[in-house]
Amino acid sequence: MKNNHTLIIGSGIVGATLALKLAQAKMPVTLIDARPARDELAWQGVLSKRDARVYALSLASINLLKDVGAWQKIASSERKADYSQMQVWQLNGRGELLFGESSDNFGDSSDDPSNSVMQQMLGSMVEPAVIEHALWQRLCEDDVSDYLTIIAGQKVTNMDWLGAASGYRVTVDDGTVIDAQLLVGADGRGSFVRKQAAIGLDTLDYNQTAICCAIHTEKPHQATARQAMLPTGTLALLPLADITDDDKANPQHWQSIVWTLPRNQALALIEEDGRVIADKLAAACHYELGAISQIESIASFPLTAQQAKSYVADNLVLIGDAAHGVHPLAGQGLNLGMLDVQVLSEQLAHDFTRSGGTIWGSNQTLRRYERLRRPHNSLMMHSFSALNWLFAGSLAQLRPVQQIRSEGMYRVGKMKPLMRLFAKQASGV
Repeated sequence: MKNNHTLIIGSGIVGATLALKLAQAKMPVTLIDARPARDELAWQGVLSKRDARVYALSLASINLLKDVGAWQKIASSERKADYSQMQVWQLNGRGELLFGESSDNFGDSSDDPSNSVMQQMLGSMVEPAVIEHALWQRLCEDDVSDYLTIIAGQKVTNMDWLGAASGYRVTVDDGTVIDAQLLVGADGRGSFVRKQAAIGLDTLDYNQTAICCAIHTEKPHQATARQAMLPTGTLALLPLADITDDDKANPQHWQSIVWTLPRNQALALIEEDGRVIADKLAAACHYELGAISQIESIASFPLTAQQAKSYVADNLVLIGDAAHGVHPLAGQGLNLGMLDVQVLSEQLAHDFTRSGGTIWGSNQTLRRYERLRRPHNSLMMHSFSALNWLFAGSLAQLRPVQQIRSEGMYRVGKMKPLMRLFAKQASGV
């Protein structure tokens, strides 16, 4: 059993999901996180507030969360907003893309929201804390506890490679030492594991900042995720779950906003009064859902893309944001990390079974994971960068570029098979 031991540094959504996958397969795993553990009372305090941030979970990510037993808890909490349609449009052109089987019937958003929900779900919008709580509940359950050790509230201070046969020796704040055959870095964009392994990083600064907030709109969102392609950057309007009795009595009016702007413009806007931001936001999307009556949890973050020059080293592998980070315009960052988890767990299990239970986390296994994931993640990163360039910035506003872009979106929107292919790609299944 010692040779099967895995140490995961970082118990965010991606790291915790991998820990559950391994523990369910009866593979010993230790999970370390610098954040202190929360008890149920503390979790309820966090969940009592609406979070402006939301993850657009693809069907592939939802299926993975089902596999580890977390999605069932998210569904029962009712803190999710399924979406059955995606609308992408540009304000200075005729192009518009509608993804979803009901797109032919897409009508006035002032209609009864229950009439617009189609049968086929494309994905679900879920607040980060809701997913993390469900995963924390699963990590504490008896069926995985025999194979899972959780160390919370401790930072890793040292990593020593002991050779391919032994793996890594890791030391945390309180002096605890853990030996592991395989070390997994799931510790985010500023990954300590990546830095200690001397793995380089390719970065791209978009010189943009995203303003994030939660808004209550005049018209219902109709289970539709919307994205306006503006000259200043993208503006996403994403459905949020209804969490209060008043929300549920008048559903589908709360949404999460990710508004991308040139950095200086965003930093100036964030200093304005909330009412001013709400009015400018409504005007920016041409009152697509009417006026904004409430705005909450206004925050901002700079936008960059990055990719580790390698996802693996001897006895070490990077997953999620530790390996890659993309522009948020398509909402695929977490989904790419969850695909990392699916592929890595499959490759580990495959080689372990094929070797008769003697090989765990070998260099060959890890390289195969990298070959399967890095090209795909690179393609996504560069595609999102290209889309951002195509719609935002000075070159994007040149008349020939506008005409090509508008005509391209119009033609693509008329090709139903191609639109279905795009929707399938976005779902991850």
